[in-house]
Formats: sequence, C-alpha cells, structure tokens
Amino acid sequence: MAAWLSSDSAPKAEAPLSLRWTQQLLLFSLFFAGLMLLHAPLLRLPYFWDEAGYYVPAARDLYLTGTLIPHSTLSNAHPPLVMAWLAIAWRVGGYSTLVTRTAMLALAAFSLLGVWRLSRVAANPAVAWATTALTALYPVFFIQSSLAQVDLAAAGLTYWGLAAYFDDCRWRQAVWFSLAVLAKETAILAPLALFAWQVLAHVGRPRWQEFFPNVERCTRTLHLLVPVVPVACWYAYHYAKTGFLLGNPEYFRYNVASTLDPLRIPLALGLRIWQLFGYLGLYLLTLAGLLAMLRPAQMEKGISRPRIAIWIQTGFLSVTLAYLGFMSAVGGAVLARYLLPVLPLVMLVLTATLWRRVRFWKPVVVAVAIAFVAGLFTNPPYGFSLEDNLAYRDYIVMHTEASRFLAMRYPRARVVSAWPASDELTRPWLGYAGRPFQVVRIEDFSAAQISAASVAAGQFDTAFVFSTKYQPPHPFLENWNWWQHVKERFFGYHRDLPPEEIAQRLGGRIVFQKASDGQWVAVIVMEREEEARSLP
Repeated sequence: MAAWLSSDSAPKAEAPLSLRWTQQLLLFSLFFAGLMLLHAPLLRLPYFWDEAGYYVPAARDLYLTGTLIPHSTLSNAHPPLVMAWLAIAWRVGGYSTLVTRTAMLALAAFSLLGVWRLSRVAANPAVAWATTALTALYPVFFIQSSLAQVDLAAAGLTYWGLAAYFDDCRWRQAVWFSLAVLAKETAILAPLALFAWQVLAHVGRPRWQEFFPNVERCTRTLHLLVPVVPVACWYAYHYAKTGFLLGNPEYFRYNVASTLDPLRIPLALGLRIWQLFGYLGLYLLTLAGLLAMLRPAQMEKGISRPRIAIWIQTGFLSVTLAYLGFMSAVGGAVLARYLLPVLPLVMLVLTATLWRRVRFWKPVVVAVAIAFVAGLFTNPPYGFSLEDNLAYRDYIVMHTEASRFLAMRYPRARVVSAWPASDELTRPWLGYAGRPFQVVRIEDFSAAQISAASVAAGQFDTAFVFSTKYQPPHPFLENWNWWQHVKERFFGYHRDLPPEEIAQRLGGRIVFQKASDGQWVAVIVMEREEEARSLP
C-alpha cells in the first residue's frame, strides 16, 4: 500500500491538454483493431456461464419483444444499458455470437481509451501507454473484453467519469457516471466515494491540504450526486413492473442477505485485496512498485521526475476503498471482475512509481506484461474462476463436444444436469445443442446431490456431468479442515464427485468423457437405457 503515496516532495503533475475527437477516434480504432485481432479465435465461441444464464437471455428478450425486464430468466435488477447495446447490435448485424463479441469488444476498446485518458490526465504519455497496455493484457480484463457481461462496460464508463472528474469537467463526469450506473448499479460507488472525499476535505483542510483538491472544487460537489437519479428511476421502474426492488428473492438472498456476516466480510476483504494486488501476476507489479519506493526519484534536466499529484492519488484511494469495502460485504461469488473499475487505478499508480524511481522501468513493465500473458494460458496453483483466463475456452469446447455427442447418440434422452449445462441443453440459441433436451436439474455434482438424483433415477435416461469448479492438482491448504469448512460455509464451496463415482451411484456407464487442465465433462447413460436400445 505504500505505493499509493510517495514521501518525496515533487511539483503537481501538469494536467494534459484535452485530446481532439479525431485523435480519440484514431486511438479507439487502434485499440479495437488490436482487440479484434487478439480475440479472433474466440469470437464464435458459444456463450459461457453468466452470459448464458442471464445477460444474453435478458438482451434477447429485449431484442425480440422490446421489454426491459427479462421474462425468459428471473430478473436480477441490473440496469439495461448493456443489454440494450447488444439488442441494437443484433438488430444491425443479426443475432450471432460473432456480432455479440464484436459489440462487446467495441465497449472494451472504449474502456481502454478511458484508461488512456485517465492515465494521461493523472500522469504523462509514457505512463499512460504502459498502464493501458498492462490493463489490456491483464487476464481478467482480456477475457471480460469479449464476454457479454456488464462489469467491463460499467468499469470503462467509470474510467471516463474519473478522467472527467480529475480534469474538472463537471457535466462530463455527471454524464459518464450516470451511464456507468445504467450499465451496472454498483458503479454508483465511484461518484459517492468522491463526494464523501470532498465532504471530508472541508474537515481536513488546511492541515492536510495536499491530500484534497482545491477549495473551489470542494465547494462544487452536488454534480457527483446526479448519477443517483437514473439508478433510482431504474429501480423504481423495476419495482413497479416486478414488485421486487433488488432483483428476485433468490438473487437478493444469495448476493446480499447471506453475505452480511461479521465473519465472512473480513475473509472476503482478504480475497479482494489479493485480487487487487496479487492475483494472476499482479503481485509482480505490486512487488516492483514497493521496491521502487526505496529508491530516490530519477532526475531529468536537473529536477526529479514528478509523481502523480497526492490529491489525485488519495482520490483514487477513496474510490478503491469504497469498492473493497462494498464488494467484501455483498456478492455471493467473490469474482475478480467486480473490481475492474479500480484495477487500472492500482496499475496506474504502481506504473507511475516505476517511471518516477526506476531508470530501466520499461523492462520491468515488459516483464509484468509477459507474466500477464502467461496467466492467460496457465492456471494458477489455487482455485479461481474459469472466466478469469482462457480456461473458459476449454470449458466451452468440452461442453460443445459433449452436447453434440449427446444430440447425435441420444437425441430424445431425458438428461439430468446442473446449471449452466441445464441451460445449454434447453436453449439451442446459446450455441451448444442443436435442439432442446428435457432436463432434470440438480444443484451440482456433490455427493448429496447425486444421492438425491439417484432416488429419482426413473426421471432421466442420461446424465451430463462436469466439473463446476476448477480444482488444481495440488491446491494450497488442501488438508486444512478449518479452511475447507470456511469455504463451504461462506463461499459456496463443494467437491464434485469424479465421473466414475457418479456413474456408479446413478447406475450408469460413461459413454463420453473429456478432461483438460483441471476440468472435465462426461456423458453417462443409464443401464436401462442401454438395455432398451439393444432390444430388437
């Protein structure tokens, strides 16, 4: 955390001139072309996990019927901006995964332009380019760039809002932050954190003057509350249409009611801090930044290189603390993508520290970038979400092959499976099965759920089973019973039975199986089905 503040005195970083729209369009085109090229092998992949479970069905409902409240899936009350963007893209280009992922990559390119703009306002072009490159290559950002989810879009609009705030453009920050909350409601954290920080400035001045913006800016705070209006209007509309304010009851229970536990919150906070400073190679950048703090500032033309202004750094810190605190208290799944709005802020400050204090700072940034790229292809030695690197592609490929095998060999089978495969098999427009199957749904493939399924074995002919969580070959703390209990109690952890044991308990036989780097999928046919097929 020492990298947030520098003890060396330095003049305030000079604010850059505003880019012309033509320059911004050229940069956007550059970022978009680069993202399209890097994502080319992924553009036609079927929809994955939360895409298939909520966001694509919600956008498809809007596309087909014009309704802002989804009816093919339970509403979780997320504002509709991203779903509307996808509906417009499908209206122009037709409904396909290629159009979907291209539309999301356009938002990702716009987000990277926001990172560049924010970094340019806070620092200088060299730091801006390095920060933007690291952000683009970081596994979580890279994967989220083409997925049809709302977090990256909300983060990108937040970057633009922060850039406008630190550049002192009041109407622009009100617009960007308002659009951000219409992408995802949690984006309200950034303007509210800045509002609270400016209110605190009235108390902290003049003793801690350098930690706060100038007096004139501090007296103009109400525009930061403008984004409250659109998000309040959306929730009022949602309540009027559904009778629920914060999504359906199960969504509220999982993401809010069950997470406000005094024991869970500090554990989640520890995971959040790790995701912000150590996850998937971030520890290299953090360590490099901390070690750089031990060095004096580099000299240029007789003066030391300037730091990011302290008041900007504390502004970043206020937003980061708001996200760390809130995301540790709510959210049933502790997903890294929820911290995308503040991740580039950490990268920016650490990269600026390297630029200021390390003579050969560029090779350090290149080394971190290489670590990020390696993190895309290599799974870490601990449990992680499959959507955080290219493990999600392995999941999609294996599930597509298993679905096609099932459709070819057992086209009329009744299938028992768990989410999200239950949706993959019942909704052909997700890109997996060519025709819908009749599916018996269970929660997961733990011993308890398989035992319950075996009791109702007459209701299905086949089983589509898969690893619902990534299990590393030799996980940390594997034999620590207390930690296993904590994960089960607070973070929904369970152990899936291996496919061989599932087949034995269900009284079936494995007819298709595939595994890849900690993941597996299998199709099991019940013996009675095999016997029926063998009769003349």
